[in-house]
Amino acid sequence: QVQLVESGGGLAQAGGSLTLSCAASGRTLISYTMGWFRQAPGKEREFVAAIRWFGGSTYYADSVKDRFLIFRDNAELTVTLQMDSLKAEDTAVYYCAAGTRASTGRGEYDYWGQGTQVTVSS
Repeated sequence: QVQLVESGGGLAQAGGSLTLSCAASGRTLISYTMGWFRQAPGKEREFVAAIRWFGGSTYYADSVKDRFLIFRDNAELTVTLQMDSLKAEDTAVYYCAAGTRASTGRGEYDYWGQGTQVTVSS
């Protein structure tokens, strides 16, 4: 089992920044990929970014590329999503997830956090 706890959501103005953090525990994570997904009201949950715990390869959705940065801290077992140049369309509940394959598909992720709300005002 892997436990994931997100933190850091909140309210930001368009053009501003927010930082989300995901604390992981429960199993060795070296073989896992950590992902961030988001779900806006009335929409499907969509991929945002992911990082392989081993090696640190990163993946981004086109909609957030060059604005968001995902990175991990091996000592603290946290994965951070730094979000800059926020837009109103970034408003959603953001979820941290863990899976054994590097994928943009939510079905490939076995463990999920409870989610944290991000609201961007225009």
